[in-house]
Amino acid sequence: MGSDITFTGERFLPGCAGEIAYEHWHRYAFARRFAAGKRVLDAACGEGYGSALLATVAQSVIGVDIDASTVAHARACYGDGDRVRFVAGSCSALPLADASVDAVVSFETIEHLDAAEQPKMLAEFARVLKADGVLVISSPNKRLYSDAREYVNEFPRHELYRDGFAALLAPTFPAQSWYHQRVAPWSAIWSESPVDVAEAWLGDGGGVTPYTPPEGMYFIVVAARAAAAALPIAPGSLFSDAGDTEQKRNEFNAREVLRLDALLREHDAVLNRQTGHIQHLESMVAERERLIGDMDRRLHELDAARQERDRQLAARALTIASLEHDVAALDGEQKRVHDLLRASELIVTYRQSARWWVKLPWFRVKLWLARTR
Repeated sequence: MGSDITFTGERFLPGCAGEIAYEHWHRYAFARRFAAGKRVLDAACGEGYGSALLATVAQSVIGVDIDASTVAHARACYGDGDRVRFVAGSCSALPLADASVDAVVSFETIEHLDAAEQPKMLAEFARVLKADGVLVISSPNKRLYSDAREYVNEFPRHELYRDGFAALLAPTFPAQSWYHQRVAPWSAIWSESPVDVAEAWLGDGGGVTPYTPPEGMYFIVVAARAAAAALPIAPGSLFSDAGDTEQKRNEFNAREVLRLDALLREHDAVLNRQTGHIQHLESMVAERERLIGDMDRRLHELDAARQERDRQLAARALTIASLEHDVAALDGEQKRVHDLLRASELIVTYRQSARWWVKLPWFRVKLWLARTR
């Protein structure tokens, strides 16, 4: 059974595969035991696949959904006759007469209503049911479905815990038989009450003990209007699809985990190589910094030596300038002495001449006259 409706997550479609298919198909397969030979209401029937499945064993099935286009699709896909038909309407105002059906099936509906609307829906179910009719209803277990997984589904309006669900049912459906549903590579439904139809064991190296089923992800309740009603206890139920899609999904996930693990190991190896390369580069940087430090120290030493050399050269330049000054002074003194010697030589030469001796008496007279004056 296919569907041309686009899957949004709000309504299950028969073309979906995997965990969601196990959950939805199994609930309808389980409900057939309570629908066999009866007039059944499938409340919030959605695409219609469940109503069609119930119709394979029921006397008749009427599917009701609030979305008119979905109802039109269901009519076109699954027919609209005496065995199965579809009507647009609200679960809190059903378009059915009082006491007109033997069983009501409503899966994953109640949580989509506001808290104030939920009792109205249950009252409507009680109204259209015969006095001895049964209700088969499911709701997510909020403790596991949302709280434990920290999961937020955008479509539910008011999810329920077990105690709240039981209290909500009690005024109109006081007789209640509770079942739990959970999906592994198969979907399982089991009763809270012990039954002898099947046995389950938990084994380890020390032996086997009776297996106590865990709390389910979903609650399924078979309820009756009369508090003293004797409700049948259904045996445990398993479901798997023909394509074994959930098992294949798990196997794919396992392969994906192995692939990702291999990628992680490869990544770790690359990271280790990169870490080694980084350490090598860091050692090279450290050696470079050491060499730069040595060069800086050497340059400092050379600069200090240059400054000392410049100081010594400056001192030598001053010494040379002083020596040059002294040499110039010596040259001047030597010239003066030379000139004096030359003058002395001329005097000596002159005094040794005949002329000098002729003039000498006259010089002495002039000298005497100068002194007497």
